[in-house]
Amino acid sequence: MAALTRVVARQRAEMDRLQDLAATAAVLERAKGALMAQRGCTPDAAQEELRRRAQAARRTLLEECWITLGALAAPPHTEPAAPSADAPEQSTPQPAGDEIDATALGRLSRTLVRVGGSQDLARRLLDHLAPDVGADAVMIYARLPGGGLELVGHAGIDETLADQWGRIPPVSGIAARDALESGRPCWLEDLDKDAQRHLLIGDPPRRWPTRAWLPVVTGASADVALGILRRREGPFTPRVREHLLAVAQLCAGPLRTFDARRPAAAFGADAVQTMFDRLPVSAVLLSPLRSASGHVEDFRVDAATRMACDARGRSGRELVGLRFLECWPEMAGEPLWQGCLRTLAGDEPFEGEPFALQQMIAGFSELSTYSARAARLGDGLVVSWVRHDPSDRQEQRLADVQRLGNLGWVTWNLVTGEGDWSSQVFAILERDPALGVVPLPSLPRLALPEDVPVLARSVGELVRRGQPCDVPFRLVTRDDVRHLRVVAEAVPDAEGTPVEVHGFVQDLTAQRSAELALVASERAMLTQHGVLQAERTAAARLQDALLPLPKQPVRLAGLRVDVAYLPAQSDLSVGGDWFSAIELPDGEALFVVGDVAGHGLGAVAAMALLRFTAKGMIITGSSLTGALSRLNALLLHSRDPHGSATMMLARYNPREHRLVWAQAGHPPPLLLRDGEARYLERPYGMLLGATDAPRYEETDVLLEPGDRLLLYTDGLVERPTESIDRGLERLARAAARRGPAGPAPLERLLGAVLEPDGRDDVCVLDIRLPRDGEP
Repeated sequence: MAALTRVVARQRAEMDRLQDLAATAAVLERAKGALMAQRGCTPDAAQEELRRRAQAARRTLLEECWITLGALAAPPHTEPAAPSADAPEQSTPQPAGDEIDATALGRLSRTLVRVGGSQDLARRLLDHLAPDVGADAVMIYARLPGGGLELVGHAGIDETLADQWGRIPPVSGIAARDALESGRPCWLEDLDKDAQRHLLIGDPPRRWPTRAWLPVVTGASADVALGILRRREGPFTPRVREHLLAVAQLCAGPLRTFDARRPAAAFGADAVQTMFDRLPVSAVLLSPLRSASGHVEDFRVDAATRMACDARGRSGRELVGLRFLECWPEMAGEPLWQGCLRTLAGDEPFEGEPFALQQMIAGFSELSTYSARAARLGDGLVVSWVRHDPSDRQEQRLADVQRLGNLGWVTWNLVTGEGDWSSQVFAILERDPALGVVPLPSLPRLALPEDVPVLARSVGELVRRGQPCDVPFRLVTRDDVRHLRVVAEAVPDAEGTPVEVHGFVQDLTAQRSAELALVASERAMLTQHGVLQAERTAAARLQDALLPLPKQPVRLAGLRVDVAYLPAQSDLSVGGDWFSAIELPDGEALFVVGDVAGHGLGAVAAMALLRFTAKGMIITGSSLTGALSRLNALLLHSRDPHGSATMMLARYNPREHRLVWAQAGHPPPLLLRDGEARYLERPYGMLLGATDAPRYEETDVLLEPGDRLLLYTDGLVERPTESIDRGLERLARAAARRGPAGPAPLERLLGAVLEPDGRDDVCVLDIRLPRDGEP
């Protein structure tokens, strides 16, 4: 039996050797065929080229055959890119036989001859790598057409974990996917830092503190990711990294042989939802909803992760079946929506710019900043988004505050002399950042010469005694002079000595310019006020000289005449209202009331011209209408801006008690008789200065003892908010009102009619024909 057993063992070993030789020969023939197709050479020349390559790279012939098969349809050779922090090694190693365990690679190449598939490859890789690099698990992912990943082989992990991570949608933060996208290895050697950037496989993830994800080129691009997971802590040594890269290169041939990139099966929504339930990301699976014309009107949510939440607080499976625009209506027409449409129409994933979105965070509605990504998955889309860290938003808010306030922060280390400025400070000072920070003692040199002493003294007190400073200063720039302000305080050490200074520099040019403009405006207003006040004073004095007011009632041709003149209360200028009451040489009386347009010295001059001219014309024998016609011609040819006026002329005959009067656009006189007030009907008469062909008429009225006649200017009856008819009615009612002592005197009548802050001058002649025995 023992002899028989030895015979069986020898025969089995021989059979294995023969199978290995046959498999090795098959690999050699396939590699020779590949070279013959590429170069058009003979079989012997192809085999000789394989031997030459193997010797040059210090590989076995079988290793070179596997590498040659894996490199079929690979992209043209380019210079290797510089390694990054996450991928310090190139995907194609430069073999150095002394560094790589040639024996281990040779053993692996012979093992790969008998590999039957991706799952078998994962088990054999774990057997090979466990003693060599301390591998505890191996995972092989193949890229799917939609950008997701499918687990095609694994070893060292249980079936539950393999089921959870069997399919990965095209979301960010997956190390295996990052390795395929960049074409470089991804070495995860610090669990805490890596967990902030990647979704780590494992339950818990600390089961494997270190991992390596290696891209494997099986065609025109890297479409397979090989994952090596270790329970061992600490970084991968250079020798281990080089060995793993060589292993990934050897695996390209077998993976290409049995095509790990098989067509992806259709994704069932239930299966995706089961996977989404375990993903710690915000993502949704969307199916397009098309109109009759074929245009996409909306998307239906077929699956959603637990972290996906809409504006109403619904999340996870609560979103399934709802429409995308129903959950996020603010996305209509936004870049994310347009990106989804473009991705659905093509194959390119969409990477959006950060955007603001109202979301329910911890039960509260909060406006947060997100970045979104959309990728094809079958006939649908997987849309995922990442909420920016609060520190990023805080930094953005700080930048916004600096920009809106036109200020920037500054820091100086008084011990080392180093400083740090925000970019806004360089912009305010118009200083090239390449020149660096201006040392604190040199800061006063930037100011205008007259501002240097104050700024230098404040900086000195800040550095020596820690005295806070808040100093304005000016700076000359290429275009103008800027008004700046520096505010800073010192940070002392344990002994109270200042060791650091921090603060801010603010540009106050716009504010200072506004203040200077305001001061200039105030000065101009004060100057103008003084000019107006001086003009008013001069006009008032001139008016008093030209138009003296009697202090007592005047007796003219048997009439008792009271005079009132009230200047406007809300105007610094003096108006052109005037009166005249004189006795003519023939014993009759002349009454004149007029109002020149405008205010000020010009109006006073026009008033004087009309007053004296009118009296002169009547005294020399002109009729009332003739005097008005000549005064109209005088105003037309005076070329004065105050070239229009209203006027009423009245001549009283004491023998007949007859009052003859004419007017030029003036309000009618008010006659008060036996307790009743009525306005006299105006004869025709146009405004003085209105036309060169005027027409004036005169009329008369017989006065009876006890009659009271009011001649006035329009300031007595006009108000800005009402018509003149209401003012005339108000005056008539007030004049007809009788008190215990009879009709109201002129002063009381004016108080009842006028507003406290009258806006126009008022001139009134109160003419009375006394009864017998009355004073």
